Amino acid sequence: MAHRDFFQIITPSTHDIGAFDVRRTLPNKERTMVGPFIFVDQFGPAHFDIGQGMDVRPHPHINLSTLTYLFEGAIDHRDSLGTQATIRPGACNLMTAGRGIVHSERTPQAERATGSPISGMQTWLALPDDKEEIDPAFEHVAAKDLPLIEDGAVSARVIMGSLWGATAPTTQHSATIYADIGMNAGSSLPIEAEADERAVLVAMGDASLDGEALDRYSLYILKPGEAMTLRAATDARVMLLGGEAFSTPRHLWWNFVSSSRDRINEAKHDWKARKFPLVPGDSEEYIPLPGMPKTPTYP
Repeated sequence: MAHRDFFQIITPSTHDIGAFDVRRTLPNKERTMVGPFIFVDQFGPAHFDIGQGMDVRPHPHINLSTLTYLFEGAIDHRDSLGTQATIRPGACNLMTAGRGIVHSERTPQAERATGSPISGMQTWLALPDDKEEIDPAFEHVAAKDLPLIEDGAVSARVIMGSLWGATAPTTQHSATIYADIGMNAGSSLPIEAEADERAVLVAMGDASLDGEALDRYSLYILKPGEAMTLRAATDARVMLLGGEAFSTPRHLWWNFVSSSRDRINEAKHDWKARKFPLVPGDSEEYIPLPGMPKTPTYP
């Protein structure tokens, strides 16, 4: 039941993928998007045994950007542009699929040799109508290049957009806000009201918003235009996300997002026919087109 201070509350679905759990709040039957965000996953925390790791085989995307951000661990990214990049905590990887891209995500060999933790967020952002078919691109933004606002017991890293007077260099295809907020017990932070749509997710610890306790891992979508105060009951980590509201709906099927169902059907056909480009250095395996994807179609 939604509290009067919140527009909507989305409880995550949990998927056990073997080595760790993934908690998904978007997409949901009750809500498709918050700003450009159309997919929100929190994975881990977990710890891989020696010799084990993440192995997400090559798979395709269209008409979206993926944004990966880690709390712990490391992931090797490779894509069909020839990119090779290792992401570690505090940095972000933004991959813009546009008209089509293929990528893989795997635990680096050094981490496999010792065993390693894994924990973080992966989100997808729909591209605006006039940018859905842009050229694919990839950018890695180092932790040192993402603004870190620190005020005693609170530290907030701006991953995308402008918040608390700081702006991240990460490319925005539409107006977006995204931040990782670390809070000591008893600390508080104002949540600005400028974005069209905003949501908060308590990834770790316990926190409240304007005195209302927040369930860990749930996505709380805030009423437009209302400034609110976030307070930590224990040491906590909270994600803030949102941005410009989309005026046209998006369809989502498996790894494909588009304003056009026909475009998604075309992508399905092309992947099945192996018409997408290969990933240099990781072309021996791929994820086949599923009969019934775990990511459902909304709307």
